[in-house]
Amino acid sequence: MPGTDSDLPVVVVGAGPVGLAAAAHLLERGLEPLVLEAGAQVGAAVRQWGHVRLFSPWEYDVDAAAVRLLERTGWESPDRDGLPTGAELVEAYLAPLAATPELAGRIRTGTRVVAVTRRGVDKTRTVGRAGRPYVVRTECDGRVVDVVARAVLDASGTWGRPNPLGAAGLPAIGEERIGPWRSGPLPDVLGADRARFAGRHALVVGTGHSAATTLLALVRLREDEPGTEVSWAIRGRSPARLYGGGDVDGLPARGLLGSELRAAVAGGAVTLHREFAITSFTPPPGGEGPLTVAGTGRDGVAVRLPVDVVVAATGSRPDLEVLREVRLHLDPGLEAPAALAPLIDPNAHSCGTVPPHGEALLAHPDDGLYVVGGKSYGRAPTFLLATGYEQVRSIAAHLAGDAEAAARVQLALPSTGVCSTDLGEREAAEAADGGVGFATGSVHGWSAEETPDAGCCGSAPEPVRASPSRAG
Repeated sequence: MPGTDSDLPVVVVGAGPVGLAAAAHLLERGLEPLVLEAGAQVGAAVRQWGHVRLFSPWEYDVDAAAVRLLERTGWESPDRDGLPTGAELVEAYLAPLAATPELAGRIRTGTRVVAVTRRGVDKTRTVGRAGRPYVVRTECDGRVVDVVARAVLDASGTWGRPNPLGAAGLPAIGEERIGPWRSGPLPDVLGADRARFAGRHALVVGTGHSAATTLLALVRLREDEPGTEVSWAIRGRSPARLYGGGDVDGLPARGLLGSELRAAVAGGAVTLHREFAITSFTPPPGGEGPLTVAGTGRDGVAVRLPVDVVVAATGSRPDLEVLREVRLHLDPGLEAPAALAPLIDPNAHSCGTVPPHGEALLAHPDDGLYVVGGKSYGRAPTFLLATGYEQVRSIAAHLAGDAEAAARVQLALPSTGVCSTDLGEREAAEAADGGVGFATGSVHGWSAEETPDAGCCGSAPEPVRASPSRAG
């Protein structure tokens, strides 16, 4: 059993869907959770993209232990087939869950975790290390407070840690100066952020479902606002991964997302720049006017785009600085737990047949320390909420001493048209077809998604007319 003081809490970092699910499972196992949330409210990251509709239905968005807690209060589940927005996920699920009598007093908001270590030893000390409690250093209202814990589950996600827009993992020259022209990955194009995009030239950078969501919203805006231009830059040869499986996708809304985007590119509503590596950004003299985006396109051809706003949908990466003083075993490429990395490696598949996994694949050299949820996938852009729920169920069982339950991991997920065993051939055919045609392949497994912090399954387009240029 990790930790020598059985009366100490298990600290859960982050009060998003996976963090609150972890607390629910720990309670069921007779353990004491303490949830530390940097935001002013639970689900703080989800609230930032509340206008986005998930393409996974409620069935896959709620955790079983969390539901059992909620049902004690008379809570009624939303339609299991309905697709919630981020705001609905918070209002109908996360907020009521956090308000249950069992959890309400065990959540501290406005409390940022800045470091985790073992009590009395630094990272270099080996002798006598095992079994020591953890010290979780926090900042709250300008005060530094150390919390002692028997175990730590880091479910803080990756939201707010965007990947740079430049190539090779580095910021492009001048990227630090583009704040006035830069947008986050999921702007509210048709709502609060409309004025920023209407009648302007927007460049969306990225090949995940966040990029697709924004592109479709921009296409819809383009129909209503003359002069709106939409460009899309991807580093790869083709967007075949994002176009996905269309009608055969196990999540229909996700299949529609790819189909609508493909139609928008084919119809000319979106200008696609393939194999585009951004090298520099040049703000206009005096700071007024379009930003110049320079880079190389297909066959090394120089490209210069004057744009009014750049949507950075290039994904995110984990903040590992807070875990510097504990011992982690991470894959050198993905920054995910080493045992998990081969199962989620995007170099091998778009999402693949990722088997259910739990404590055994998430363990690190420091006993009782786990990175869970979207952060556990490191820099791999694939994650589903249901996967995170199974992770924390298994870990809670292990911490409670139930090895059998911890090892018995199982998960039912939707089949998909996105994952393919011959994805390389699909992408090659897609590139040869000008980047807009579907390439067929043998479909297996289930899809995950490049996601916001909460690990939700992406976003669904609103119903649209059957038109190549209409994909909103």
